[in-house]
Amino acid sequence: MIDVINPATEQVIGSVAAGSPDTVSGAVAAARAAQPAWAALPRTERAARLRALQEGLAAAAPELAELISAEMGAPLPVARKVQVGLPLATLQSMVELLDNPEVPETIGNSRVYREPVGVVAAITPWNYPLHQTVAKVAPALAAGNTVVHKPSEVAPLSANRLAELVRAAGIPDGVYNVVHGYGDPTGAALAGHPGIDLVSFTGSTAAGRRVAALAAANVTRVALELGGKSANVILDDADLAAAVKVGVANCFLNSGQTCTAWTRMLVPESRHDEAVELAVAAAAKYTVGDPSDPATRLGPLASAAQRDRVLGYIERGRRDGATVAFGGGEVPAVGYYVAPVVFAGVDPESVIAQEEIFGPVLSIIRYRDEADAVRIANATRYGLAGAVWSADRDRALAVARLMRTGQVDINGGSFNPLAPFGGIGDSGYGRELGPHGYDEFTAVKAVQL
Repeated sequence: MIDVINPATEQVIGSVAAGSPDTVSGAVAAARAAQPAWAALPRTERAARLRALQEGLAAAAPELAELISAEMGAPLPVARKVQVGLPLATLQSMVELLDNPEVPETIGNSRVYREPVGVVAAITPWNYPLHQTVAKVAPALAAGNTVVHKPSEVAPLSANRLAELVRAAGIPDGVYNVVHGYGDPTGAALAGHPGIDLVSFTGSTAAGRRVAALAAANVTRVALELGGKSANVILDDADLAAAVKVGVANCFLNSGQTCTAWTRMLVPESRHDEAVELAVAAAAKYTVGDPSDPATRLGPLASAAQRDRVLGYIERGRRDGATVAFGGGEVPAVGYYVAPVVFAGVDPESVIAQEEIFGPVLSIIRYRDEADAVRIANATRYGLAGAVWSADRDRALAVARLMRTGQVDINGGSFNPLAPFGGIGDSGYGRELGPHGYDEFTAVKAVQL
């Protein structure tokens, strides 16, 4: 058994059975047996089942928000709005997609169809346990696939609740299967199983490389959503106060445990000190504490290991000469808490500016001119997200087009759950969400007439 620890109390709140390679094989066999009948259902019937799942999830939303908060530490407002709100929006988008008839593409004398790939392995992380699951499961099921899901052993309880809701929605047994366990051996057995047709993985870059290597032995398709080190580029004509305030909020969302977090704030040399002052004032408002307390804006990190990892990066930043403009505040004595930190004058080549920290740590970096800002923004192995701020939207758009990343927000543009989500470089490949996310779980067939 694997104990599940509440990161705010350090108390065991549940346990799950650690699956073996034999457990994985049984789940894959169940998914393989169920897939033809599920794929044969008309789109309207699959839409009806997913609509029922969405309705069940909506009814269970308060309970799920509390469960996710307890298993990984998100403050309740974040758990309600993001951890549960995004999965509901994703399900809605797949229902709407299926409600529209499929129209094959015509190219010359060919008709091009999209068909289910078959059995999907979904391996998901602990930072957004339900959202990352539904982002894979909803489009996979919508396209006619069946799924074997291995959630993170750190936050696995919401997957069990989702499985109950799947059954209550009338989705047949074998269509969605949950296998718990550690990355090795359970995740490795799933990624390398010859009965899997596509592996969809979200997690660290190192783990993604391992998944891709295991899948390659069977020539299995892989979609990887990995780490990030996103740049928030604030141009010299931007509303600095707004850009810094939103930038700090984005960096600290979910206690910094967000792969798209704008962890590097790039500011003109002449406005660096002003930006630091604004960032410090904003960071001071992020109360650290019990995630069930309405006043809390930053809960604990999800595990002791993650807390220690983040504290190590903070110490590394100090040793490498970055200035701690804000940080070191008191945190509860019990729980895996880290006080937010703002580093100023950060060397863009330093470790804290290059490696994903996954905690409430912001690095403020000077740049000389617009070209220098783009150079710094692109000077990491990652390419998942980013932001540009300018009084001139066309100028911001031009800079955004030069950034090597999967998505860019201009002047605080809101997250779009229908837009393709994914990255390049060490941030992975493949896309989730919306029509592009649906296509990821399909195989293309051309029929010549």
